[in-house]
Amino acid sequence: MATTRQAHTVWEGDLLQGKGVVTFDSSGIGDYEVSWPSRAERPNGRTSPEELIAAAHSSCFSMALSHGLAQAGTPPTRLTTQAQVTFQPGTGITGIHLVVQGQVPGLDEAGFVKAAEDAKANCPVSQALTGTTITLSASLA
Repeated sequence: MATTRQAHTVWEGDLLQGKGVVTFDSSGIGDYEVSWPSRAERPNGRTSPEELIAAAHSSCFSMALSHGLAQAGTPPTRLTTQAQVTFQPGTGITGIHLVVQGQVPGLDEAGFVKAAEDAKANCPVSQALTGTTITLSASLA
C-alpha cells in the first residue's frame, strides 16, 4: 500500500531578507524556521532544505542497509549514518556523502562495504536524488 507524507512551508518576504517556517504535517513533530542565511551561511538555529534532505537520506539509507543485512542473515546491532549534503549558492546541491559505521556480528569489513554500496544504490531516497553525486564511506565499529 502506498503512503503519502506531507509538509508545508510558509515563506514571507524576498529570498535574501525573508524567512519561512517548515511544518511537518504528517508526523506533527514540529515547525522549523528556514532562511537564506541559514541555508547559504550559518544555520543560527534554523534548518535548510539540505539539512532536511540529509535527514531523509540518512534515515532511508539506514533502513535499506539494515534490511539488506538482515536478509543476508547478518542483522546489525547498530548503524550510525551521517549524510553530508553540500550546497553551493548559485550552483545548487553539488554532492551528498554518506558515512556509515556499523556493528554487525558475523560480517567482515568487505561484506559490510558491499552491503552499504547496495543500500546506497537501492534506497528510495538515493534513487530520487540521482541528479547529484552520492559517495559513501563505510566501516565496521
